[in-house]
Amino acid sequence: QVQLVEFGGGLVQAGGSLRLSCTAAFGRAFSPYVMGWFRQAPGKERELVAAIRWSGGTTYYADSVKGRFTISTDNVKSTVYVQMNSLRPEDTAVYYCAAGEDYSGTYDLRDVMYDYWGQGTQVTVSS
Repeated sequence: QVQLVEFGGGLVQAGGSLRLSCTAAFGRAFSPYVMGWFRQAPGKERELVAAIRWSGGTTYYADSVKGRFTISTDNVKSTVYVQMNSLRPEDTAVYYCAAGEDYSGTYDLRDVMYDYWGQGTQVTVSS
């Protein structure tokens, strides 16, 4: 079991920055967790925007956020972050932190089953 709590959403002007945080409580400390940030805008499907293997190394970014978003982890704080720069109105969405256990070692973090979810945090980018 994993519990996730997100922080850091809000309203920002286009071109601005926000950092989202997600603090994780892991039921099994040594499982091969993968952490992801998803977003869902009204009327659109949920999409994975960034992901990272908790042990380090492998990351994934959606094309729409490459070069603008950076995902990272702090193992001491059990927290995963996504730094979002050069925000655009189309980045407006509810952002969710998610976690999954991956034993395959896949390099494509889109293939991971994300079984645990945070409550979501609203990010609104005004033009």
